Amino acid sequence: MKRRPVRHPHAFAIGRGLVLGLILGPVLGPVLGPAMGPQVALAAGKSPELVIFGAASLKDVFARLAQRFEKEHPGTKVVSNAAGSQELRTQIEHGAAADLFASADRKHMDALVAEGLVGSPSVFTCNEPVVVVRPAQAATIKTLADLPRAERIVIGTAEVPIGNYTLQILQKATVKYGSDFAQRVQAKVASRELNVRQVLAKVVLGEADAGLVYRSDALAAAGKVQLVSIPPELNVTAEYPIAILKSAPNPSLARQWMELVRSAAGVAALREAGFLPCPRR
Repeated sequence: MKRRPVRHPHAFAIGRGLVLGLILGPVLGPVLGPAMGPQVALAAGKSPELVIFGAASLKDVFARLAQRFEKEHPGTKVVSNAAGSQELRTQIEHGAAADLFASADRKHMDALVAEGLVGSPSVFTCNEPVVVVRPAQAATIKTLADLPRAERIVIGTAEVPIGNYTLQILQKATVKYGSDFAQRVQAKVASRELNVRQVLAKVVLGEADAGLVYRSDALAAAGKVQLVSIPPELNVTAEYPIAILKSAPNPSLARQWMELVRSAAGVAALREAGFLPCPRR
């Protein structure tokens, strides 16, 4: 009597799981998110991806560091999502799949920590707000005190870090420039933008006479805008914390990215882009 071969039930289950992963992965991946994403990627033989959610002001320097990271990790693809920190926070709160979050302030990072969505953050660099002026108005707006002389000013919304920093600066400036200084500036505000790069773009395109952005953004637009420094006693320091998401699909790659931004090469890239060392506490 011919005996039927015995099939191991676990082998059958594993084989069926791989087949279903290949068939249903593209359909269910966006729905199931990071819970299924890595397995589907492995089954399909896809290259690993490091997904970084970074504040808009980090866009250029992170792009340069991404090229270095990909060379040092052959086969790895760095995918960046640059936007206002408040917008990135909202996306993460709604389940967006990412490995890392780098914010332009502590507020939005601390909110994600409180919600248990990211691990322990650490500040990796700092920045400072400056005034940018379109060249045609450079002779009129030479200092922060001249800002109310602009006809059209653009700032960030109160929710976006640069907008919050702007409000702090205007309030501090009332001590030096008069109690109505902030009011005089606000009266000239033509628009409030959702991230710092939108503020910069309005000035570069001539849609506004002046705006408040970070020093790194002003340097990125060198030759297209005039940079006006803010007196140190009236300015604020923008701290940039970074953290790995608790649901990170590739936590190992995320840790290696954090090592890169803190390395000598990472610090040099940040300084070249206009970011500053953080004050010692």
